Amino acid sequence: MTERPPLWQDLSAEEHELQYNPQRAVPDFKDYQAAREPANARARAALAVRRDMAYGPAPLHKVDVYPVPGAAAAPVHVFLHGGYWRAQDKQNFAFVAEHLVAAGIVAVIANYELCPAATLDGVVASALEAVAWSGRNAAEHGGDPARITLSGHSAGAHLGAAALATDWTLRGLPADLLKGAVLISGIYDPRPAQSTTVNADIRLTPELSRRHDYERVPLRARCPVRVLAGAAEPWHWIDQSFRYAHHLHRSGIEVGVTTCPGFHHFDIMNQYQDPTSDVLRAVLSLARR
Repeated sequence: MTERPPLWQDLSAEEHELQYNPQRAVPDFKDYQAAREPANARARAALAVRRDMAYGPAPLHKVDVYPVPGAAAAPVHVFLHGGYWRAQDKQNFAFVAEHLVAAGIVAVIANYELCPAATLDGVVASALEAVAWSGRNAAEHGGDPARITLSGHSAGAHLGAAALATDWTLRGLPADLLKGAVLISGIYDPRPAQSTTVNADIRLTPELSRRHDYERVPLRARCPVRVLAGAAEPWHWIDQSFRYAHHLHRSGIEVGVTTCPGFHHFDIMNQYQDPTSDVLRAVLSLARR
């Protein structure tokens, strides 16, 4: 059976960049992180935090853990940030922990290796080790290792998909380590990124892209998954979420798909600050199961 040609093959270079480089689609993207900084500063000041817990030897092999005061076996939620595998840092996402801790959930905000210092192999491997560390060390921070969920945005959603395709028993952890995942505005098939200007930094090759194409890699997890995207994102970017959700459905996973009206790739992260939002309701619902 001949594989269908990729959906993006007939796009002009300009249109391809618009569809697959979120910064091109939202030129004022930096303003959205800046607008969240007061909430981020508030969370850093108000929440107890165990900062820079090392899960490996490299400088970026660190997580910040936001425990629930007085809790002994609280649910644990791991967050994987975006940045097209090449940018961002956990210190910019303390705000993600604010409503989680208030709801009695231990929050783990992870760093991982970044391109171009690492290849996508190294990025994925380090993110998986951050999740594994959370499973091994949850109890030490007042969390329940049997109640771990995760969420990720953009490249972080891709890394979350990698976690759903991981055999955790090979790392000495339970096969059902993850009890749920919320994946937001993700890129699940890296191949189209090869033809964007971003590839100057992420240095994808056909082999790397195939190895980490989670629209095709078999799933190991059996937990429920919620897939979300901003309705104001480019159509090709939104389509990735539906294709990945179809992969989950074919694999027998309980999956829900939501396009969030009025939100684009960068302001959708504001939903972690709103308990009535699609994102935070999905995160809280799975974490409380």
